[in-house]
Amino acid sequence: MPTPAPNLLTLLFSALILGIGATLVMDLTALVRKRVLGISGLDYALLGRWLGHLPRGRLIHRPIAQSPQIPSERALGWALHYVTGIAFAALFLWLVTPGWLAAPTPLPALGFGLLTLAAPFLLLQPCLGAGLAARNTPAPWIARRRSAVSHLSFGAGLWLTGLAMTLPG
Repeated sequence: MPTPAPNLLTLLFSALILGIGATLVMDLTALVRKRVLGISGLDYALLGRWLGHLPRGRLIHRPIAQSPQIPSERALGWALHYVTGIAFAALFLWLVTPGWLAAPTPLPALGFGLLTLAAPFLLLQPCLGAGLAARNTPAPWIARRRSAVSHLSFGAGLWLTGLAMTLPG
């Protein structure tokens, strides 16, 4: 007999846990990259600055670092980072169907992690002044590779968190 479809509240709770877990894995990967390899990731204060300027009618910055700071931009940026992770997890569950959580496999999660590269390449980097897929940065392919590693780690986080959610107990 097939497993009954989970209700909406269960799906939302699953997306919340999955999104937080995957984003934590992404952040832990970034921390290791910074401490071991000296590779810095996105400063989430800049993400918060961008978000803080949206209600003021400013979408695109050239570059964001030269735009005026806003109060609590770092906290705002981190909050947006986790809300985005939760939203991506909800989209992932919708695409793979909730049955994936019963037996998480890595390929869909890693593939989705790569798919999420569309967000920085097509939206965030152009809006922060880095251009489409970081083409206006001093080393576009390095920036692209760093984004790919970050988003693959998010995909790995989806899988690992999915596995943790299936553990008995």
